Amino acid sequence: MVRLSVLDLSPILEGSDAAQSFRNTLDLARHAERLGYERFWLAEHHNMPGVASAATAVVIGHVAAGTRTIRVGAGGIMLPNHAPLVIAEQFGTLASLFPGRIDLGVGRAPGTDQLTARALRRTLVGDVDRFPQDVVELMAYFHPAQPDQAVRAVPGAGLDVPVWMLGSSTFGAQLAAILGLPYAFASHFAPAQMEEAIHVYRTSFKPSERLQKPHLMLGLNVVAADSDAEAKRLFTSLQQAFLNLRTGRPSPLPPPVDDMDQRLAAFGISPAEQGALAKAVVGGPGTVRQGLRTFVETYRPDEVIVTAQIYDHAARLRSFEITAEAAKALAAEPA
Repeated sequence: MVRLSVLDLSPILEGSDAAQSFRNTLDLARHAERLGYERFWLAEHHNMPGVASAATAVVIGHVAAGTRTIRVGAGGIMLPNHAPLVIAEQFGTLASLFPGRIDLGVGRAPGTDQLTARALRRTLVGDVDRFPQDVVELMAYFHPAQPDQAVRAVPGAGLDVPVWMLGSSTFGAQLAAILGLPYAFASHFAPAQMEEAIHVYRTSFKPSERLQKPHLMLGLNVVAADSDAEAKRLFTSLQQAFLNLRTGRPSPLPPPVDDMDQRLAAFGISPAEQGALAKAVVGGPGTVRQGLRTFVETYRPDEVIVTAQIYDHAARLRSFEITAEAAKALAAEPA
């Protein structure tokens, strides 16, 4: 069976605050570690009332310090928001503190609106069009420093920090293939170009010193509960959050509701038209097991990174537990 990892946005719940979000994040990471998940990644977003992981490297340090074995990383750092040297220093620091456990995923989206992106960069020198050069510069800082090298990442130079390419289109797939990097596709919120991006990555991949053959990770929303009905109700929190974002009203993660279809209909949207969530797996243990089986057999990823935006923290822990149990049951099935 494919390996499972966790993607967390450290969600800020309606009626709560970021401090509680960080406590929940660490508790979830420890839970995932006990359940055997491969990685625990955090995502960079800015000016989002429902996302607490804006200072991504800081939260990664918090999680890594509170766990022992699970890999911890960024899924991802939005590189146009930062100077590559700064990110090399941050992740060189993390890799020095937690050797062998830190991953660095990079993407070219701003992770926010354009006004906030400008506030982050202060000038327009940071540019998505420079993203390929910035990735190459970033990776170069992790090479052993040369005697005549004027600018070095200290710490960072000579450290083994795995760099992943993130993407939601064929651009990232092509760049990952050219650079010989592992590739993570954001199918949990942008599945439209997933199949094309997978094809581009696998057929164009060039081996590198970092990676000899393609390594594909796919994002997947999985909301699991002890029954299909309970899972569908828990899922309405994420549906509301997407609806709020789509209608220009980003919000903290709301509690589940019983009238989601009517809320969607009020905006002229049917449940089937929430294309961003088209690949979500929602249900009880049997439904989740079948959903995982279908997803993995269809797309053949090397890893699946699971995300679950669930309002109730205990229900969220239970969801990841059911998902891990489903993956183990699939692994035990005859080939």
